[in-house]
Amino acid sequence: MARVRIKMIAGLLALGATLTAPLAALAQTPAEFFKGKTIHILVGGAAGAAYDFVGRALALHMGRHIPGEPSMVVDNMPGAASLVMMNSLYNRSPKDGTAMGMPLNGIVLEPRLKALSRDGSNVLFDLSKMSWIGTPAQQPQVLWVWHETPFKTADDLKKMPSSFGATAPGGDNYILPTLSNALMGTQMKLVSGYKGVTDIFLAAEQGEVTGNTANLSSLLGNPDWWTNKKARVLIQYGAERLPELKDVPTAIELATDEAGKQMLRAYATKFKTTYPILLPPDVPADRVKALQTAFDETMKDPRFIADAHKIGIDVSPLGGEAIKKIMADIDAVPEDVIERLRKLVN
Repeated sequence: MARVRIKMIAGLLALGATLTAPLAALAQTPAEFFKGKTIHILVGGAAGAAYDFVGRALALHMGRHIPGEPSMVVDNMPGAASLVMMNSLYNRSPKDGTAMGMPLNGIVLEPRLKALSRDGSNVLFDLSKMSWIGTPAQQPQVLWVWHETPFKTADDLKKMPSSFGATAPGGDNYILPTLSNALMGTQMKLVSGYKGVTDIFLAAEQGEVTGNTANLSSLLGNPDWWTNKKARVLIQYGAERLPELKDVPTAIELATDEAGKQMLRAYATKFKTTYPILLPPDVPADRVKALQTAFDETMKDPRFIADAHKIGIDVSPLGGEAIKKIMADIDAVPEDVIERLRKLVN
C-alpha cells in the first residue's frame, strides 16, 4: 500500500511539473523567452528566388531588434504555391513565437478566391486565426520577355503566340498569363512544371520560353539582366504604375472592358503584401507585439535596407495592422466580381 501511495504522489508531482512548465513559459517576458532561442522563418518558395532572398535578409537583421536577440534561420518549404508551408506552419510548428511563415502572396486571396484548392480540402489553415507581422515591400508582379524575342509591347502578345514559364497552376506566374489571355486578348501558352523562377530564367536564356511573370525584385536582383536590358517588361499587375516603370502599362489599363478592370483591380490588392509574414495561431499576445515591433524597427535599419537594395527590394513596408486592413478590403470585394475572377483562375 505504501508503494502504491508513493507512486501516486510521484505521478501527481510529475503532472504538476508538466502543467507548471507551460505556465512558467507564459510568465516570462518576451526578452526572457526569446533569449537563446532560434526563430525559424518558413519560406514558401524555393531557394535562390526573391522570397528566399528576402527571408534571408530578415533572418540576418531582425534578430537584433527582437527582445532577447534570438538567432534566426530560414527553412525553405516550397510546394503548391505555399500551401505545403502554410499547412505545416498552422498545424505542426510551435505556437510560441519561434516559427513564422512567408508564403507567396496569393495566400491572402485564398479565403475568397479558392485558387489553390477549389473545395478547400487542401487548405488546412485559417488566416483569421493567425497574426500578421508585416511585409517589407509592396511590389507587383510584372510580365517580361527575353530581349531576343520579337515582342516589343503588350499589343504584340495579342498578335503572336508566345510561351510563358510557370511553376504550378496556383502560382501567379500561371494565373496572371491566364487572366491576361481572358481579359486582354493575349495569346500566351503556359509551360508549367518549373521548380522556381531561377529555372524559368534559365529556360528563357536557352530559348525554351518567351518569358515569365515575376516580382519586379527578381529582375532587379539580376543586375546583368536589368542593366543590360536582357529582360523587357511589357505589363505590370499592380493597381498603378511604378515610378521605375512609368512607361509600362498596368493590366488594368489594358483590360478590354470594365468587368475585366474590376477583376484585375481586385487581384492587384494582394500585391500590397508582396512578402507577407505571419505567425501561427495562439502565439501569446506580448510575443506577437514584440515581433511586430521588431519587424517595424528592422524596416528602418540601414543595414537591412542596404541588403534589401542589393537584392532588388525597394523597402516600402506595411506593418501587421495594415495587412489586417488589406484583408478586410479583400473581404469587401463584391461577390459577383470574386465569382467571375474565381471562374477564370480555376
